[in-house]
Amino acid sequence: MLEDPEASEITDWPQIANNYWVLLSRLEDQSFDGQGLQSALEDDRVFVVGINALGFSRKGLDLSTKTEEWRRGYHTALMKAALSAEHLTECVRDTTRNITFPKEYMIGPSNPRPKPVPLESYAAPLEENCVPASETPQTFYTKLLTTTGFSTGQRLDAALAYADWLDFKGLRDTAEEVYDWGLDIAMGALPMGVNNTVDIQTGIISSNATYVSQNIFRATTALAIHYARSNDLSAALPIFLSVLRSRKQLSLPPIPEPPAATDSELSNWQIIVSWMKKIVISSPYPPPPPTGDEVPVRTHKAICEEAAVMAHVGEILFASPNFADKPASRATKSQDTSRKQQSGLSWTRDAVDISESTLTSMDQDDIDGRQTCTECLETGINNWSKMVRRVLKEQQDVVDTKEERLGNGKRWFWGGESIQEEEEEEGRWERELQLVDSRMSTVQRLLEREANAKKQRTPGGIFGFFG
Repeated sequence: MLEDPEASEITDWPQIANNYWVLLSRLEDQSFDGQGLQSALEDDRVFVVGINALGFSRKGLDLSTKTEEWRRGYHTALMKAALSAEHLTECVRDTTRNITFPKEYMIGPSNPRPKPVPLESYAAPLEENCVPASETPQTFYTKLLTTTGFSTGQRLDAALAYADWLDFKGLRDTAEEVYDWGLDIAMGALPMGVNNTVDIQTGIISSNATYVSQNIFRATTALAIHYARSNDLSAALPIFLSVLRSRKQLSLPPIPEPPAATDSELSNWQIIVSWMKKIVISSPYPPPPPTGDEVPVRTHKAICEEAAVMAHVGEILFASPNFADKPASRATKSQDTSRKQQSGLSWTRDAVDISESTLTSMDQDDIDGRQTCTECLETGINNWSKMVRRVLKEQQDVVDTKEERLGNGKRWFWGGESIQEEEEEEGRWERELQLVDSRMSTVQRLLEREANAKKQRTPGGIFGFFG
């Protein structure tokens, strides 16, 4: 691995980026690993090594002459280079010292009030000596999307990562265009004759769809999350519900074959022979991952993905305003808001229950599935806690306001029953808060065990011999 962000609190992104630039330069060099590469553009078949100072091409390439293993490694290198570039967008490199600084420390006309550098740090750079610390993320993502030879899933990885970065930068309209591009990528790989799977105007999966691929699920879910981030809840909710409806219609996975004998069931001689084979015979290259063009089955991971969608629905219902078409009284609006909060909490509770039960019953070897369930469980329990605390605070404010209006002396003569009802409601939410706090402790212990197990599964150092 060229980087391990979890290894320490500070990640050396400039060094990581440089490592991937060197790797890309070698992969694209005709004298090394880039033999047979050409530009993907029909009117420019000349391979352009060294087009920039970093030594790799900005243009998309034609990978048709390369093996699947090579293409997979090249895709990983480009994705990691793009991720590194994201972390360096606000950094500059001092060319006189070859040191990277956050742009806020740079002294020059474009930064009239530079931030003081920390003690025992290098002296602040001068603007005339600085250049951008990296190519823009757009350079790498555009190259990924214009290169031919990647699978649908690999191209969709690039599109969704690019759109997510644009969302992060606040470029909502551009991000939406890239999300739509990702949906086009997913729909373009559907089998011949499969039509009307998704409404391209709204992103909603049709209730009559007979072939919904994993890439369709990924693209539509990402689009719905984008709408939710942009506070377009009326567009996000129907997409989430259509994804959930289609996921629940997936078939169950086939019954697995009986597991092979473990080392504990083998004789000492068989264990020695097996160990010698591992030393002498090279391990096969990992098989290619699914392209995403297939219809998924309801594995444990798929069930946790359903729970994640339910958590998103819960957030939207809890936070959504009143969309009534005609004006309503204050009491009616309050009742409608309360019902939506109750519905949002119900969806969130169910998401927590499903993800927790699935995680505890999942195979330890299902690393991707366990990661998905862990993320869903952590998000769901945090949302549940925040929702209950917010409702309890609102209920306490209602009780306090009514008591102030009526006064303690008139409490039992004017509106006393109403206050009593509000206090009973407040007590109910206090009990729910105690429940969610207790549940939070249980979930936290489960997440800690999962984090420790993940560390044990991750080898450290060279060949895993050194931690």
